[in-house]
Amino acid sequence: MIGAMLSSLSSIRGLRSAEPGEFSRRAFENGKMDLTAVEGLADLISAETEAQRKMALEQSNGSLQEVYSRWRKELIRIRAMIEADFDFADEEDVPGSVVQAIWANVGSLRNEIALHLENARAGEIIRNGYRVAIVGAPNAGKSSLLNALAKRDVAIVSEEAGTTRDVLEVRLDLNGYSVILFDTAGIRSGAGAVEQEGIRRAKATAAAADLVLELFEPGVESGLVEIDPERHIKVASKSDLRVGEDEFRYDCEVSVETDLGLEALIDLLTNRVLSSTSFFSSLLPNRQRHREYLQRCLAALDESLENSETPLEMRAELLRIAGDMIGRLTGAIDTEDLLDVIFSEFCIGK
Repeated sequence: MIGAMLSSLSSIRGLRSAEPGEFSRRAFENGKMDLTAVEGLADLISAETEAQRKMALEQSNGSLQEVYSRWRKELIRIRAMIEADFDFADEEDVPGSVVQAIWANVGSLRNEIALHLENARAGEIIRNGYRVAIVGAPNAGKSSLLNALAKRDVAIVSEEAGTTRDVLEVRLDLNGYSVILFDTAGIRSGAGAVEQEGIRRAKATAAAADLVLELFEPGVESGLVEIDPERHIKVASKSDLRVGEDEFRYDCEVSVETDLGLEALIDLLTNRVLSSTSFFSSLLPNRQRHREYLQRCLAALDESLENSETPLEMRAELLRIAGDMIGRLTGAIDTEDLLDVIFSEFCIGK
């Protein structure tokens, strides 16, 4: 039915299919949306969790644009005051003391941007997901735990050691937040060439993860991976097979056979996600592009504030650079290549 309708429409002279993101691009080019709102719309279309939906909706409504536009206007106003000092230094209407007072405003703006940038990681976690790596020795129960948490058979479970060679992933929705679980190859010494590659990938996944669940069989402590204690949870697996007191100390004990401890582990994961997004606000930078331009803006502001002995003309130029970085965020200053990348994320037409 749909195919027949599209075929009929395509026969009309002058009618064609819209390019990916074409309608949104027209809205941007006609000043109806800025780049952050466009990105928010793309995120809203692909949102899978409530937290993603909420953040994307606020961004698509132009909330981030309001913040960034206010910052850019303030920088333009400050530069105008400095320019006035250049042009009318002898006029009584523009006292020299005004320029000195301006730098206090620059400092306040700098601190506001820095605080916003500090929350960038929380925004990226909400948008892209909280990454949890499951690591441990072969047969520690990693694949079984992944299947139990996903409530479906994602990974092959076998008594044979070293069956997991690559990194498997599955997404969960925990309390409205996206959590990505990674099942990794068992880490041990003396493995073959293919298994060694799997172990290398396991360690790389653990290093890049927001949190690492390290599984231990009864009476066995692997300790084969160096992990930051702040993002490390020790999990005693196969607790139904444990007899007596274990000499090691764990953060959680689980058994996929009896479901013992699974709810407690899920609660632990949820609390870690909530802790990582404790600065949650709908107005968060949530893309690498946002972070890069904000960092460059902040660097320019810091340089302008730190070098008080630098000629005022050079300090004003640094303020211009800072304002341009914010302009690139919203699309007030843009490049065609950047626009092509952003609008290519949309499906046909949107």
